[in-house]
Amino acid sequence: MRRIDEIIIHCSATPEGRDVTVTDIDKMHRLRGWKCIGYHYVIYRDGSIHAGRPEKMEGAHCEGRNAHSIGICYIGGCDRNMKAKDTRTAAQKTALVKMTRVLKARYPGASVHGHNEYANKDCPCFDVQAWRKEVEL
Repeated sequence: MRRIDEIIIHCSATPEGRDVTVTDIDKMHRLRGWKCIGYHYVIYRDGSIHAGRPEKMEGAHCEGRNAHSIGICYIGGCDRNMKAKDTRTAAQKTALVKMTRVLKARYPGASVHGHNEYANKDCPCFDVQAWRKEVEL
């Protein structure tokens, strides 16, 4: 089993209101030459949580951090003009807290981060550290 010490939050960088599925992301990632979807979990706009890459498999979501992390992606992250925006629905916010708590229980001591803490990107388009404190993670 892999040692997991980080949970990294992402957005799909798609416009608000647009539905994207695990299958869609998987196809996009395979076109990049990856084995399969790079994220371990994807949270749809309705708050449903969908499995992506198996947890036992190293992710492909954050360069230099994949070996020891789990990647969670919420659908959205851009306004209609593709500018960075926190587009999380109320249901996504609830699901993200739930999924993160489940993973923290499964991997005690794992820290929670936004992709933008490790890459020069806006992703996940909200301040993960402020959110962590707000929801007491």
